[in-house]
Amino acid sequence: MSTEPHKRGHHPGAEPVHDTVAFEIRDIKAATIYRYLAGLAVAVILSYGVCVFVLRLTTSIAVQSDTPPSPARQAMKEYREMPPEPRLQGVPGHGTDPQSDLREKIERDTQANEKSGWIDQDRGIAQIPVKDAMKIIAEKGLAAPAPAPAEKKK
Repeated sequence: MSTEPHKRGHHPGAEPVHDTVAFEIRDIKAATIYRYLAGLAVAVILSYGVCVFVLRLTTSIAVQSDTPPSPARQAMKEYREMPPEPRLQGVPGHGTDPQSDLREKIERDTQANEKSGWIDQDRGIAQIPVKDAMKIIAEKGLAAPAPAPAEKKK
């Protein structure tokens, strides 16, 4: 063994001496990233300021160029009642719910179709449930239509 120090070794605090060894001091510099983030924040704040300026400018132009409403229109501002009937179902201010109206109508129709009783007892006109009427028509068939009255010849 040699007592001389190696000339090709790594010394603390110094760059490597070997020909085949290479490294970078730092791949990423934090200062560059911080400058980029600061620039981005400034750009966002400036763009927000530009947007606020454009909004206020266009709002003031719209207010200045707007014509005042007619006196009849101004009088309608106090008119808060709903327009007269008929109104669409389901709109705000309408008294009933369209779904409950439909359920009530179906219920009334079903009750009317299943009801039986006399309409005019003297003439022999009765009301029977639709199911029973369909059975009778299927068994007996429809009655032949009455012949049309003959026209008088001139």
